[in-house]
Amino acid sequence: MIRVLHIVPNMQAGGLETLIMNLYRNIDRTKVQFDFLVHYQGRFFYDDEIEKLGGKIYRLSVRDDNNFPKYIRDLNNFFREHTEYKVVHGHMESLGRFYFKAAKKYGVPVRIAHSHNSATEPTLKGKIKGILLKGYVKYANVFFACSDLAGKFMFGDRDFVVFKNAIEPKKFEYSDAVRAEKRNELELDGKYVIGHIGRFCTQKNHKFLIDVFAEVVKENPDAVLLLIGSGELEEEVKAYAAQLRISEQVRFLGNRTDVNALYQAMDVFVFPSIFEGLGIVAIEAQAAGLMTICSDVVPTEANISDYFVSLSLNQWAQEWAKEINKHRLGYERNHIGQIVADAGYDIHTSAKWLQEFYTKQHQENV
Repeated sequence: MIRVLHIVPNMQAGGLETLIMNLYRNIDRTKVQFDFLVHYQGRFFYDDEIEKLGGKIYRLSVRDDNNFPKYIRDLNNFFREHTEYKVVHGHMESLGRFYFKAAKKYGVPVRIAHSHNSATEPTLKGKIKGILLKGYVKYANVFFACSDLAGKFMFGDRDFVVFKNAIEPKKFEYSDAVRAEKRNELELDGKYVIGHIGRFCTQKNHKFLIDVFAEVVKENPDAVLLLIGSGELEEEVKAYAAQLRISEQVRFLGNRTDVNALYQAMDVFVFPSIFEGLGIVAIEAQAAGLMTICSDVVPTEANISDYFVSLSLNQWAQEWAKEINKHRLGYERNHIGQIVADAGYDIHTSAKWLQEFYTKQHQENV
């Protein structure tokens, strides 16, 4: 068995983590096993499942204690002791310079830098991250990206592999029965349901979404906005909804294990990010036959069906609301699993390719 070390901030419920878990569930774990080096001491959304699947989780504390010299020592100690890893797959761009340097120092031959985004947040934190990103590629020797845009942003003129954020199409296939059950459970019968899934951070543009939804409500008093996810700006977004006097119609559902069913309950999915590497939720929403309205910064690779609509963030909230309201009377939600697969987003194909890639790299470097 080959053990591959994935390096992440933590295994919370997010797009990156969802991709890794989709791959992990579908890869042949008698041949390739995933382990994780995380940067927080606490336990997170996917930790229990990882351990049930046979994965190990190694916890560093730099994001808790901000002790950077200790972090460097911990990295060196880790790779000195864990010589079993011949393949390290990095997903944490900001600290890649440091963990790839330690991995190279202690003889890890395959060091994969994976780009999951196409920009950084327009904040001080984002600017600092942008500086750190310049070192992400320095000690890596294999380069993956979730889209062409994300690859060019991170790797420039270097050769990189576009590895698409695949899903299990069957899991998201539209069902009238599931829709009825979930809408009944959430008391959504007779409601016009707008949905969004994403971490509460600047990138996901929740305040603009609240502005858009406030305009939707003017035409559709029965509208409800479902916000799925968690994050540092959640309380700020709640306060903004209260300021616009729409709190009762905005539901904060937190991290969920029934996301596939929640897509069924929605009438329109809205994704107004200010930047995206790809946007795996846009693929999932389309797989559910759900009208998916995205900002025009979402890469073209996410446009895989007639359910995809792209709008500029320079357009007013009223214009976004007008597009959303077009679908108030309903539309046909078809099964598009084959379309998803043909576009390269079938997890079974991706997991098989990645398994073969890891195996070949491991064999060539043992």
